[in-house]
Amino acid sequence: MSLLPAYGPAGAQRPEYGNKPTPSRFGNAVSWCRSIFVLGPLICLYTIVLGACSLLVSFADRRGRIQHQCARVWSWLILKTSLSSVQVSGAERLVCGKPRVYAANHVSSLDIPLLYAHIPGQFRIMAKQEWFRYPFLGWHLRRSGQLAIDPSKRSTAVSSLRKAVETLQKGMPLVIFPEGGRSRNGQIQKFMSGAFYLAIKAQAEIVPTAIAGTYEILPPEHAHLRPGRIDLLIGEPISTAGLGLGDIDALSDCVQRAVEDLYYAHSRVSDPRKAAAAAN
Repeated sequence: MSLLPAYGPAGAQRPEYGNKPTPSRFGNAVSWCRSIFVLGPLICLYTIVLGACSLLVSFADRRGRIQHQCARVWSWLILKTSLSSVQVSGAERLVCGKPRVYAANHVSSLDIPLLYAHIPGQFRIMAKQEWFRYPFLGWHLRRSGQLAIDPSKRSTAVSSLRKAVETLQKGMPLVIFPEGGRSRNGQIQKFMSGAFYLAIKAQAEIVPTAIAGTYEILPPEHAHLRPGRIDLLIGEPISTAGLGLGDIDALSDCVQRAVEDLYYAHSRVSDPRKAAAAAN
């Protein structure tokens, strides 16, 4: 049985994301003002308060449980403030406390709050170094044991991958963004191999995870929140049992296809694979 919801016969409309494609000038101006003067300041307030709380409790919370709860509350508040609804498909595949790798596409700043709010139990995130430089948010990431990676520096990247393998081997789930950063056009970019190196080394299963709708609501480098619908799509876990380092590329391609199939079935972003197939 397919995990994707049925939308009726071919040609039926997909769920709508974000605002209408052509809002009135007045409606667009109101939306901008709401984002800049209400929603944005609220999100900054949540980040400051809960980031400070996470930093303070980190000195007594050695296992990171309270810090993770701070992150979950922060995420819940942000998603509510975005005025967007969230639908989760394949929620039965979200297993608490099992060492596994959630491989997710990355198209918006809302992606991390979405995952914190809906993946059960504690987990760690491997994210780009830039996230760790932000006040309050970066403090929480460092003190709660999240993993920073800088792909441009080989030595530090290798060290981060080793720490990620150790994290998985200790039984802690891990969230990764195999594209290496946020997509600027909403389309899924080529997955990097490092994410699959650590899964094979730890012999941890990979869960294809697609996030659709956040790009339309809050694209990269934008401050205008357009309320809409977000879909979190959890695919069938992919085993790495028996795989070696020579299987990294094949595993990367397999996971990318799984994430793309989920994402493009729900997103308003055009599927470049169809254009390539038509050109051939």
